[in-house]
Amino acid sequence: MSSCDVSVIVPTLNEERVLPDLLRDLQRQTGVRLEVLVADGGSDDGTTALVESFDFARVVAGDRGRGRQMNRAAGETLGTYLCFLHADTRIPSDGLLGAACDAMTAERRAAGHDRLAGHFQLEFVRADLRKHTVAFRYAEEKMSFDRSHVVNGDQGLLLTPDFFAALGGFDESLGFLEDQKIAADIRRRGRWLLLPGRMQTSARRFEAAGFHRLYILMSIMQAMYWTGAREFFDRAPGIYRQQQEVGKLLLTPFFREITLMFRQDYGVVGTLRLLARIGRFVRSHSWQMFYFVDICLRPISGPGRYPFLRFHDAVFWKITNFRVFDLLAAILTVGWFLGVLFPVYTFLDRRELRAEEGRTPP
Repeated sequence: MSSCDVSVIVPTLNEERVLPDLLRDLQRQTGVRLEVLVADGGSDDGTTALVESFDFARVVAGDRGRGRQMNRAAGETLGTYLCFLHADTRIPSDGLLGAACDAMTAERRAAGHDRLAGHFQLEFVRADLRKHTVAFRYAEEKMSFDRSHVVNGDQGLLLTPDFFAALGGFDESLGFLEDQKIAADIRRRGRWLLLPGRMQTSARRFEAAGFHRLYILMSIMQAMYWTGAREFFDRAPGIYRQQQEVGKLLLTPFFREITLMFRQDYGVVGTLRLLARIGRFVRSHSWQMFYFVDICLRPISGPGRYPFLRFHDAVFWKITNFRVFDLLAAILTVGWFLGVLFPVYTFLDRRELRAEEGRTPP
């Protein structure tokens, strides 16, 4: 028996299709005592009923909002550790959580404090292994890095209740992106630990929405969130729809809202200030361009090698770490948006809508 107990918290909203697989994975875990709390936000399918068929799990019901749901369930736990997982997570190893707890306990003892949080390396479970191989490799490998805005809820979160309470729990101001703030707070107030083993997560959202379309939208959301442009989220309340509602993602409605936000909410001066903040955010992620080259060269360079990323950290970042490059990044971002993304996806979205009209019976 492992030296720790774990309270697993899973937020749900109509997840009867994928949740049984995760519950069975949790039921098979060895070397650790678990309690499982399914934090439901008002499911109207069979989610809550199926949880009751697993005698080691229980439902904590309440208002919708993933951060709110997980905070509520965290207040009812008994474990030495809290472990937050998404409903479409899969745990491929029966000893994964026990090994993770042992690694966390050893690290806490060595550090002499509890300001540690663990996450797992992530692997996407794909329906078609032939599509977007490089893109998925890019997304998977970077999640092992200790860099800003990389860790997210798909990778799991393991920490003590005391540290979770000291962090103030999850952000409840939006119905999504709750993992972004707590991940940043962990880096600021403590330290991330990459836990042994891998979690798996469904690629269903990427496959349904389109990988590049969803990745672009996620990047826009990140930029707006971290630069304080909350007006974007007020203008697009349906931006983070339920998994089962997602079809091919259309980007032009979001592009339109960005244009209206600049014109109606910010004006000329406010827009320039926001673009400066966006430029700073984009420049802070300049490492991803070099990392992408490493991923493309993986068949040549071999696994685990990042020469271009090392060049970025050792040379490029040092010579561009000045405010003037924030302005340059902002100009390049605007040029990329107006010159590439907007015209390309305006054309592609129109073609998608015409195809959808052709598939709809009269």
